[in-house]
Amino acid sequence: MFETICDLILRDQDYPPRARALDILKRVLDGTFYDVLPNQFHEERGAGGEYIPLRDRRPSVRYALSRIVVEDSVSLLFSEGHFPTIDCADRALRATLADIVKEARLNQVMTEAAIRGSIGSVAILMRVLRGRVFFSVLDTTWLTPVWDREAPDTLASITETYKVSGTFLAAGGYDIADPTGEYWFSRTWDNQNETWFLPQPTGCADQPQIDDARSARHGLGFVPIVWIRNLPGLSATGDANDGACTFRAAIETQIEIDYQLSQAGRGLKYSSDPTLLIKEPATTDNEIVKGAGNALVVSEKGDAKLLEIGGTASAAVIEYVRCLREYALESVHGNRASADRLTAAQSGRALELMNQGLIWLADNLRISYGEGALLQLARMILRASNVYRLKVMEQEIGALDPTARLSLKWPRWYPSTAEDRQRDAQTLATLIASGQISRETAVKSIADTYDIEDVPAELARISNSRKNVRKGV
Repeated sequence: MFETICDLILRDQDYPPRARALDILKRVLDGTFYDVLPNQFHEERGAGGEYIPLRDRRPSVRYALSRIVVEDSVSLLFSEGHFPTIDCADRALRATLADIVKEARLNQVMTEAAIRGSIGSVAILMRVLRGRVFFSVLDTTWLTPVWDREAPDTLASITETYKVSGTFLAAGGYDIADPTGEYWFSRTWDNQNETWFLPQPTGCADQPQIDDARSARHGLGFVPIVWIRNLPGLSATGDANDGACTFRAAIETQIEIDYQLSQAGRGLKYSSDPTLLIKEPATTDNEIVKGAGNALVVSEKGDAKLLEIGGTASAAVIEYVRCLREYALESVHGNRASADRLTAAQSGRALELMNQGLIWLADNLRISYGEGALLQLARMILRASNVYRLKVMEQEIGALDPTARLSLKWPRWYPSTAEDRQRDAQTLATLIASGQISRETAVKSIADTYDIEDVPAELARISNSRKNVRKGV
């Protein structure tokens, strides 16, 4: 069924196959995949009375399984309680990066990037405007990266090219000769410039002209874009620039669930208003109105009955859908836990074991979006501070050390219960007393649990508290 619907989506030969594959996956993610089907599910007959097959109808029930898996995994990755902190040896640098993360709303940007990048890849653009750092998410469907031959993990340039209507361009301030036509829009980023080109009609083969009014020189010495491959494994597009799609293995099952639930709903609607069968014509010429207050009068040998269906079919469909959901979630490592099975509060470790598949998925995403993207954005900030005078929280900061070693501190997957925290406290106290770890290391290990943003400052407060206790204050 998936391939059948894909064949109905028009192919634009001007785009590479990769763009079409990403566009289809994007439709599945945002719920517009069925929009190409011409008929609603309740439309069983066409204008000429012909039967409309199910494959040509949009399901009336949509179970967004793919979106659920993506949002569940991203919530474990970049939600408010799971966003990592950027750590380094320099206390001042660590505080500055934390302020930039807050001011630039990098938490929100990374969440959007992880959701949109679940189809295979995504890109994040960094801009410095009036000394402030801004980030925005770019759709890689229309992007073409070029990698440095001597450093295959470093971008040499990125080009964005896609078609747009003349009306849209005219609304954006462009001088368009034919607003009803279609134009190519393109721009390119390299290590020195962001170059915009004037829109060009789709049938024109001339070289596009540079739009000097919108082009800009950033002079950073690197391409200010991070390219993120979603997951390791076989790319859903067949292109090395894309990673594996988070939900590709569940798409066919999701479509089956949608149609089965739609059929079950159709059966329930029929049960509430079944078809009336009359064996012989009624003796009255009045219009037949079904209902308990309206009797049908038939001939002596006639008969009238309602064509009712049993309820066992609906129950079988629901059970079948439940099995399909389990299999689909298992195939994409989604959350298969049921709240009905929880009889009491569970510890953080118990929840981890129960949702091991979802944690495995989020753990792999940490590599792509954390170590591979978030740290790279932080290093780009350090390098940009040596080119521009950056401002954070309305305060200018000096040039930051671009060679500083950065790392990420990830919080626990699930909040600790009171019993978990008590066991942690006992363990840390024992380790400190035996001299196996320092007090600073112990405080660092519980910083996320107790919302300690500045570990050295917390150690100083602990020391002052101890001194006051000794003095009897």
